[in-house]
Amino acid sequence: MIPQPETTTWFDSASAEPDGPDKPEEIERLWRGFMTARVMLGLGLLLLQGVIYEIGAGKDITLTVLCAGYCVLALAVRLRTGARPLRKTFDTQWLAISGVDIVVIAVLQMVQGSNINYAPLFALPILMTSVLGSLLLSMAGAAVVTLILLLQAAWMSVQAPADAATYFLQAALSGAGGFVIAFLASQILSRLANVELAAQRNQTAVRVQRKINELVIETLTDGILVLEQDCTVRAANPAARRMLGGESALGGSSFSLRSLAGWQGLVDLLRVSLADHTSKQADVSIHHAGQGPRRLRVRTQLTAATGTGGQSLCVMFMQDQRQIEARMRTEKLASMGRLSAAVAHEIRNPLAAIVQANALLDEDLSDARHKQLTKMVSQNAGRLGKIVEDVLDVSRVHWRDNTIVSRVMELNGAVTRICHDWQQQTNCEHPLRIDLAKQEVTVRFESEHLRRILVNLLDNARRYAGTSAGAIEVAVGMSELQPGVLRVWSAGEPLEQSVERHLFEPFFSSESRSSGLGLYICRELCEEHGASIAYFRTSRKVGDEVTDGNEFTVVFQARVRSVVNGN
Repeated sequence: MIPQPETTTWFDSASAEPDGPDKPEEIERLWRGFMTARVMLGLGLLLLQGVIYEIGAGKDITLTVLCAGYCVLALAVRLRTGARPLRKTFDTQWLAISGVDIVVIAVLQMVQGSNINYAPLFALPILMTSVLGSLLLSMAGAAVVTLILLLQAAWMSVQAPADAATYFLQAALSGAGGFVIAFLASQILSRLANVELAAQRNQTAVRVQRKINELVIETLTDGILVLEQDCTVRAANPAARRMLGGESALGGSSFSLRSLAGWQGLVDLLRVSLADHTSKQADVSIHHAGQGPRRLRVRTQLTAATGTGGQSLCVMFMQDQRQIEARMRTEKLASMGRLSAAVAHEIRNPLAAIVQANALLDEDLSDARHKQLTKMVSQNAGRLGKIVEDVLDVSRVHWRDNTIVSRVMELNGAVTRICHDWQQQTNCEHPLRIDLAKQEVTVRFESEHLRRILVNLLDNARRYAGTSAGAIEVAVGMSELQPGVLRVWSAGEPLEQSVERHLFEPFFSSESRSSGLGLYICRELCEEHGASIAYFRTSRKVGDEVTDGNEFTVVFQARVRSVVNGN
């Protein structure tokens, strides 16, 4: 028995078949082979007995009838019975097949043994039992054949005592040959079965590995192209097709990079890589009519020479620069979290000193104007400390739960106070319109977080709104589907599609002096309280005209209560 192949991949254990009988198609093939051999043996014996009878060497037709009956029986078994392996013991199946063979050959050997030696024919039932049955059954069959040969030798030694030793020696050698045939056939079959099982397992492993490779390649975010030297694309994964664009040229499984002028950068990189016979890496821009350029980072890798022509294939690995930039922004955010922890310790200590000094100074002051100044210092220092804590909380990477208990606040009054404070602090030249809900809207939200969100949205609206009256509007609303809604609308030009797509991402801003954290922090603060923020392009009636503008909408999680005002 040869050892099983070692497990080399994770799916070998799943794909390996349990030990057991051979597959049905193999049993059927072996069965047909042996049954056909029995039919051929019967025809051969019938022809031999017919010749013997015709030449007058034997006048008894009994053996001819016996061979004819055996031939008919073997043909019937070949045509009428189904393939199945022999059991481990002597049963009716063994008697109907191997037993009949042994009996017929034994009768011929007993009757004509002095003239014709039929002992070699015993190899067929022994071999058939070894292949279709078990080693134990084949050894038992060889023992039966040996016993028959010894009985024949004993009978012949009685008739010719002088040759008794020769008869017994020939019977012993024939019996030993039967045991050797049984053992060798069983061992060879076992080895072949193990080799075939290992081959089947390897084929299954190869099929599974190929399916896994195809699945991995199809789900990769990086594009993969397999190119021939004439710029024909032999294979391309879905990510590569999305990056290439130009759907009209991607109809079939294979296409040429020369079919579109926008792919010329890839063609040039392929030519340089093939000319130098080395891997290359470059940033390539793909241009299509009516679309902006798509920047890709492309790396080539040449394969070994294949085919009769000895030409190499080129594999292109393509990465979208936007995904690279997104990963860089993520790394910047992680760096910000680490930096913020260090900055916080540096800011907290001066803030604590400022608050303490301001409190001591306030104790020695009696002038109301001076006390108003110390009060402003105290309020703004406290607000600055709260902002530092909030920025740190947003920048940290941690799991947030939805069980945060926010304070209950009335949305109309809070929005009115924040808008009035903002107008006083910024001296905004835009007349700010405030449209409050007719009902009292009570939500769960931190008032200071709401202030930061609304001030940030108002600052953005002031920066991009027009100069006409009513260019900025703050509205509070409610409905059955939206328990509390805050809208900040400003007249202005629509946002570019590239800006809108990354609007709430950190470190993304269309202004060179902006950090790009304002809207990101607004979104994080909303999500912390179960609210959501979104951008829409909507219209408002300003004066007598309908004006298009940009609107940011904050939808709160739930309404605590709603009471109709007396007004």
